[in-house]
Amino acid sequence: MLISIDPAEETPLFEQIAASVRSGIMDGSISAGDRMPTAKVLCASLGVNRNTVLHAYQMLRDEGLLELRRGRGATITERAGTLARLSDAVRGLVDEARALGVSADTLARLIRESYPRDLADSPMAATVPVPAPGRVSRHTEGESR
Repeated sequence: MLISIDPAEETPLFEQIAASVRSGIMDGSISAGDRMPTAKVLCASLGVNRNTVLHAYQMLRDEGLLELRRGRGATITERAGTLARLSDAVRGLVDEARALGVSADTLARLIRESYPRDLADSPMAATVPVPAPGRVSRHTEGESR
């Protein structure tokens, strides 16, 4: 598992860490049941403050993607599979929209208009920022399972 950040990026570091984990879930390199590096290990590897890592982990916990247990560390939840499946479906939708000549703005508007308002407030409805490829300045490889 690769967690990457770019300190030169305007996005806060905790959001970059969370986005990197989400990205790993979506591409399949991180799956349900995988144990995440401890906050102490990850902050040392990335060269960031421990509270930055904890903030990212708490954000992922609030989204239902990470389970935090004192003394047992952080584990990716079964809900991660839902995000991975959704990511696959979105890729298919984007491919179809491109084939039909539908712009990204139009597709986004169609999705927003189709999305029920009561679901827009759920934890999984959080924006999922994805770090730009090739902009990695620090990273760590953690153990999976």
